[in-house]
Amino acid sequence: MSFSEHCYRLFQDQIETWHRTDDVDAPFADKFREGTLDSLLYRKNWIDTVQWHLEDIIRDPGIDPVAALALKRRIDKSNQDRTDLVERIDDVFYLKYKDIQTVPGARVNTETPAWAIDRLSILALKIYHMQVEVGRTDADEAHKARCRTRLETLTQQLGDLSTAIDELLEDIEAGRKYMKLYRQVKMYNDPALNPVLYQQKR
Repeated sequence: MSFSEHCYRLFQDQIETWHRTDDVDAPFADKFREGTLDSLLYRKNWIDTVQWHLEDIIRDPGIDPVAALALKRRIDKSNQDRTDLVERIDDVFYLKYKDIQTVPGARVNTETPAWAIDRLSILALKIYHMQVEVGRTDADEAHKARCRTRLETLTQQLGDLSTAIDELLEDIEAGRKYMKLYRQVKMYNDPALNPVLYQQKR
């Protein structure tokens, strides 16, 4: 089994497990030993799954404005948690590959392994929910036909992205590409960098 397939199956399991309760307030239930790569991946997809549904809830046109603001703050925190966790996953890869000797002409990739896996996690959610739409009994055939077409596109993306992830790891392991870590600078979350926040302290 390739690494991308392992990740995707892990994401599928988490998504299906979460939907048994379908509760954005349910605590995280890990199936793996804390600190392992599988545990980080499982938690990463759990964050994505919860946030997917928070994004649905906040788009309710009848939502109370006070509740919407609280939900927006929760989504902001979730986004930061997601970023922090992706960077932790990249740390695992960086430590794994840091001693590999690169070949002449080795190049850096446009994104790190963890950020590519982040896209795979979101894609797993898109496929799951598009499959739900295809199977809806309360939707007309035109809606389901559109969703089947979209599902075919998502499935093609899954194949392409999975291949790209596996080839990236193979290239790093062979020294044809190398990892370079850049931390995401979320300026709006930092009270020292967001002018709306730091100007209040004057």
